[in-house]
Amino acid sequence: MKYRIVTNNPVVKKEYEDLYYVEGSYEDVLVKVRDLVYEGVELISHPLGASMRMLYSPYRSIVVGQNKKTIDPFHMEIIENSIMNYKKNLEARKIDWVHADDYALIDNELLKSTLKDLEVNFNKDI
Repeated sequence: MKYRIVTNNPVVKKEYEDLYYVEGSYEDVLVKVRDLVYEGVELISHPLGASMRMLYSPYRSIVVGQNKKTIDPFHMEIIENSIMNYKKNLEARKIDWVHADDYALIDNELLKSTLKDLEVNFNKDI
């Protein structure tokens, strides 16, 4: 597998193998991805969700690539800015635990779409 998933989503954990499962929050997932990027791992999917509403999800799944052994400054900037934006947005509003099960399903569906897009449009082996 050329890609791995970094997630804290229990639905994703049940459905996929060979992933980084983070026991923690959405922010913890972002921090794990940041650590991987600083080790030279490629950032494949954007760290933040497609909508503002998804920022209040307790779950997040992010696709990362292989370790290129060189740190990409653009990927560093993306993940650092994502962490700052996430923290800034949660100052005004808290995580929506009431709808956690729905968010888990949505996150899983978004992940499936990302993986399919990689396979179809970029002819990549997942």
